[in-house]
Amino acid sequence: MKRFLFLKNFNLFSMALIAILSLLSFKTNDTILIVSKDGKGNFTTVQQAIDAIENHSSKRTKIFIKAGVYKEKIIVPENKGAILLEGENPEKTIITFDDFASKKNAEGKEIGTTNSSTIFIYSNDFTAKNISFENSSGKVGQAVAVLTSGDRIVFENCRFLGHQDTLYLKGVQDMQDKTKPSRNYFKNCYIEGTTDYIFGAGTAVFENCIIYSKETASYITAASTPQNNEFGFVFIRSKITGNAKEQSVYLGRPWRPFAKTVYIDCEINSTIKPEGWHNWNKPDAEKTTFYAESNSKGPGAAIKQRVSWSHQLSKEERKKYTADYILKGNDNWNIKKSLP
Repeated sequence: MKRFLFLKNFNLFSMALIAILSLLSFKTNDTILIVSKDGKGNFTTVQQAIDAIENHSSKRTKIFIKAGVYKEKIIVPENKGAILLEGENPEKTIITFDDFASKKNAEGKEIGTTNSSTIFIYSNDFTAKNISFENSSGKVGQAVAVLTSGDRIVFENCRFLGHQDTLYLKGVQDMQDKTKPSRNYFKNCYIEGTTDYIFGAGTAVFENCIIYSKETASYITAASTPQNNEFGFVFIRSKITGNAKEQSVYLGRPWRPFAKTVYIDCEINSTIKPEGWHNWNKPDAEKTTFYAESNSKGPGAAIKQRVSWSHQLSKEERKKYTADYILKGNDNWNIKKSLP
């Protein structure tokens, strides 16, 4: 009997050990590259590491970035495979550059908003964790820190630093084919800026994030959601805060007529204007946009004073406003599998 119990327990232990080892091997299956400014890694710049990744790789490549300030303009090409960019600490691992829209190129022409970005993410299945992305050009007009047009993109515990146009969720902004998905998920992130500092045509969920309107801020979002997209920008359980003047900032305005922006269970401070939303001097946009809130809290949640063309979601309407539902798409993307 004792021998039987021993063998049974041994078999159970063996099975558990095999399961643990399998999980560990799965977690370490990523190809790992290390970037360090002191030369003690595989590369000294982030771009060098991205360039070294095999095109169309079937394996995810993890690029671990040691603490430091990396002043470089980065392009993540469309043909790269899955990438995980992970820093040591979001306050100590900083990717920064100082281009801006009105800056002149070699031909004497302005580079424009799109070309001002510090990092361009064109590939699918890109994930970043524990990194600050910054445009350090200052108060010089449009100056992008991060531009995304790929699909299934995740940021966790990252900071986005800038002034005007900090985060450009470009998506299909300049494409004829408006059906290509560009889904973005932000978890526990910090995003700051002044004017239209979250903008573009992409679909994005911001969950448990801090949205910070800096001094002189005016508009948080400027969505340009394609007409047939059900969702644009959705903020879930996030804090809408900042040091801008009281009642000086709008939740959003429509860059394009079918802009969609929704705030769910968000804490809104007194920087937000009671009317909440602006039509960008386009009265017709009031009929085509979808601006909504559900269960807003705080001194900036002046629900009864919101513009008449905005919405308060019903219990039935808000059921679909979960990160999983909004981002699942036709391929049933599971955002949890993209998180590190």
